[in-house]
Amino acid sequence: MIRSIIRKFGGFGREDKGTAAVEFAMAVPLLLTIFMASFESGFLMVRSIMLEQSVDVTMRSLRLGHYPLPTAALLKDEICSRSVILKDCDQNITIEMIRVNTSNWALPTNRIACVNREEDIVPVTQMQIGQQNDMMLVRVCVVQDAIFPTTGVGLGLPKDSEGGYGLVAVSAFVVEPN
Repeated sequence: MIRSIIRKFGGFGREDKGTAAVEFAMAVPLLLTIFMASFESGFLMVRSIMLEQSVDVTMRSLRLGHYPLPTAALLKDEICSRSVILKDCDQNITIEMIRVNTSNWALPTNRIACVNREEDIVPVTQMQIGQQNDMMLVRVCVVQDAIFPTTGVGLGLPKDSEGGYGLVAVSAFVVEPN
């Protein structure tokens, strides 16, 4: 009986049928992981560049006086309308605008507070409108979801409990004299 079992499975290691399928099954997960990581990092860069560009254009308009009485809601709307690729931007954005003391150039050392999507709490951020020749620092954070949160770049990003990571853009400008 043992000999019949040995004869039956003895040729198993010498057969070459299905070797391509085994190689395929071993290689595909690795290739898919590399593809998903590449796609995630590319999309992260596109989101980041779109946010930076929309913040820069909005701050240029603010600096040139196109918004007579700028509010946080107006700036959020302007930034979100210019960065079309950010999902639910108007609910997931925080803006902090502070005046920089040019006598000692003390910049904020803390991280910008991003929206906590678990709770309906909007972080308290400063919104100062500068006077003529004041240097203003603007920090913007938008929380976005990773496309593939468990692979590649998505796995390494610091995320909140709902799987979102914060995209941060920083800009500075001097308020132009009238």
